[in-house]
Amino acid sequence: MPVPETLRAVPLFAHLGPAELARVASAVRERSYPKNSVILFEDDPGDALYVVVAGQVKVVLIGEDGREVILAVLGEGDFFGEMSLIDDQPRSAHVIAMDDARLLVLRREDFHRALDETPRIALGLLRALSQRLRRADDKIGALVLLDVFGRVAQVWLDLSEEADDGLITRRVTHHMIAQMIGSTRETVSRTMRTLAERGLIEVTRKGIRIADRKALRAAARLP
Repeated sequence: MPVPETLRAVPLFAHLGPAELARVASAVRERSYPKNSVILFEDDPGDALYVVVAGQVKVVLIGEDGREVILAVLGEGDFFGEMSLIDDQPRSAHVIAMDDARLLVLRREDFHRALDETPRIALGLLRALSQRLRRADDKIGALVLLDVFGRVAQVWLDLSEEADDGLITRRVTHHMIAQMIGSTRETVSRTMRTLAERGLIEVTRKGIRIADRKALRAAARLP
């Protein structure tokens, strides 16, 4: 797919016109990263914005004992790295390719130039940052207020926002969910079985289907 069309699928650039998209497209560069490679290290200088074109990446914090906490799993159309371009601070987390990934990279100077030339990018950026802040608030609230059953329910509700007809095809293992909610793989596996037995989710060969959204929202204490 041509780069302008790829950028149009990214919420950050979705409202740009053809000429504006072409200007941004002329500045990006494509890079490929093999599975398990580190794209960014925590505390690295922030010098670029990254857009996921293919594959999946995870944003993680790694403790001194090697334990990982997954902050986010990003797929096609998602972007990362914008915070350091705004506040000039080092990277706040590691970003690792979960499988072979293809990314578009917009360097700091080109990003700032794009903001100057195309102010509508700033509005898209504010929307994206607002959504991320809301998700962060939800995640903090879940860790404090919900049991594991509710936290797992919230993970699938969040993933379902990008799914067609409630079918979640994004590859998310029980181990990854455990790293996202501060639990163990065994506990997550038991919870998944309970969700399926109660008819809240349906596990298929193609992915996870949300079968009872109302009950999932109740488990996650959402209105």
